[in-house]
Amino acid sequence: MRPAVFLDKDGTLTVPDDGVIADPARLRLMPGAGEALARLQAAGLALVLVTNESGIARGAFTRVQFAGLQAALLRRLKDEFGVTLDDVAVCPHAPDAQGRPACLCRKPAPGMLTRAARAHGLDLARSAMVGDLLDDVEAGHRAGASGLLVDTGGETTWRRSPLREPDAVFSDWPSLCEHLLRAHASTWTVDAQDLPPPDRFGAAIAPKDL
Repeated sequence: MRPAVFLDKDGTLTVPDDGVIADPARLRLMPGAGEALARLQAAGLALVLVTNESGIARGAFTRVQFAGLQAALLRRLKDEFGVTLDDVAVCPHAPDAQGRPACLCRKPAPGMLTRAARAHGLDLARSAMVGDLLDDVEAGHRAGASGLLVDTGGETTWRRSPLREPDAVFSDWPSLCEHLLRAHASTWTVDAQDLPPPDRFGAAIAPKDL
């Protein structure tokens, strides 16, 4: 099972812009995000975008408009950085009157993460949710992953609880990327120590062959 980085969109991967839905040409990536994703993907980490898009439910934009923005984002990542996302998970539902999820997928609910993990064979215990809101952190923790906060100014309420306490906080993508790569390397080291000794041909003997 592969570890993954689950990515929030607005304020984390892309610069928030109310007009970008109508004009995908205005799409801008956060500084260093594209280069970081290329390094993470090269290291073997799955990349999954998980985004709340309540504007669909509210009628602020249509599914077709969002699909156009999604296509522009995927094309930009591929053309400029050689990055292909493993999946894009979208919650189109609005929150309830108190601002809480009224579905199982809207973050801070973990539905988008757990569904992607089942679909792609992802190891949530070795994965991380990255976002600019404590709702993202909580979604990661509820799914069984770590929760990392990119403090780009999106979080203004700072409603704290154990589930909403970030495992680490970063101010930019390069430092976040280095943290994720170190964490990934350490888990592979632990995994390698758990493998049985190699056979006489130098290949590890799988448990099923013992």
